[in-house]
Amino acid sequence: MSHSFTEVPLTPLRKAIAARMTQANQMIPHFRLVANLEIDALLRWRAAINEVDPTKRISVNDCLLKAVAVSLVDNPALNCQMTDTAIHRFHRADISVVIAVEGGLATPVVRGAEAKSVMEISAEVKNFAKRAGRNAMKLSEISGGSFSISNLGGYGVEQFDAIINAPQCAILAVGKAEPRVVADRLNGTRVATMLTCTLSVDHRAVDGVEASKFLLGLRDTISDPDRLE
Repeated sequence: MSHSFTEVPLTPLRKAIAARMTQANQMIPHFRLVANLEIDALLRWRAAINEVDPTKRISVNDCLLKAVAVSLVDNPALNCQMTDTAIHRFHRADISVVIAVEGGLATPVVRGAEAKSVMEISAEVKNFAKRAGRNAMKLSEISGGSFSISNLGGYGVEQFDAIINAPQCAILAVGKAEPRVVADRLNGTRVATMLTCTLSVDHRAVDGVEASKFLLGLRDTISDPDRLE
């Protein structure tokens, strides 16, 4: 019995993605850590900024990108690339942002994100997204990152695992923000806006304690968003 189907030819972009993801999944010994982050303080901080100039609204992902950059500077063990002979730990946070484009993905790099304001990061990411959709990115803009962020929260995904973007050694997969009931030492329970993040790490370069410290640093920064200024 035959089944009908539509044949979708593999584009050069899809072939390249397939080859890189297969190699990364086979060659890199991934381990993953999951963290549930409370972001109510971050949301209030973001709302205050957006009220100042509604024409230049920043997103939660823009804030997270800056928070990740701050945590990477504090925990440089994850801000690295793996080579055949050494681990290259970078002195600044060059963060690759995974952007969906027709037929695949683009990974433009926000360079030196720790030294940029959230407004600057937001403008840069918007510009990248606009040009990535037109396939107008330069090779220099999509290569050389030290860490990656992939966010599917806008598509209703609660949690997912991401494959490391080699030769980088870690990628943070971000799910959707949603209200959840959480334990509270004073009141028993309360409702908080929570975000589930999954950190995929290359075990050749990074151990569990170092990865855990990064996530703790990220949690601390998000709970004290004045650190993002």
